[in-house]
Amino acid sequence: MLAQMKDNPAPDAAIDGNGIHGMMPKLQLLRLDHAPALLVFELENRAYFAASVPDRGDDYFAAFDERHRELLGCQADGTDFFHVLVEPDGTIVGRVNLFEVADGSADLGYRIAERAAGRGLATAAVRQVCALAVADYGLTELRAAARVDNVASRTVLTRTGFVPAGETELSGRPASRTDWS
Repeated sequence: MLAQMKDNPAPDAAIDGNGIHGMMPKLQLLRLDHAPALLVFELENRAYFAASVPDRGDDYFAAFDERHRELLGCQADGTDFFHVLVEPDGTIVGRVNLFEVADGSADLGYRIAERAAGRGLATAAVRQVCALAVADYGLTELRAAARVDNVASRTVLTRTGFVPAGETELSGRPASRTDWS
């Protein structure tokens, strides 16, 4: 798997529906100025996301700006790395996060806007973040989980080199754990 990551594009490459070609949207490390567009992304897609991943809860939205600054602090400390998929007009259509970074490993989470789903963005973005994990963040192991009924997320994980590693629960529903190294 590590050899495959060498074939991936540069971290600042853009992603389109067919993969990575120098078109849009572009994967960017989360910044303070992303906050307004990120809030719109989360609010517009809240019900869509809640159907397949744990809901963030009302408190997340009520204290969004404070939470955003906290996330940036964690990123500055190197315990988390948050990425967004940004269209040329500044609209955020996805995010791919590495969190609980420690001892060369991290957990991976991602979500794509409903209007952008089915275009290969998640697969391309997860591949790119896996390459960043190795090249920029010094990680060698990633973990991810997806609900058993979330076929799309499980497919993304399989396509990007994650392998089954057991069972778990997400929001009280059966989920599969996967590992990448």
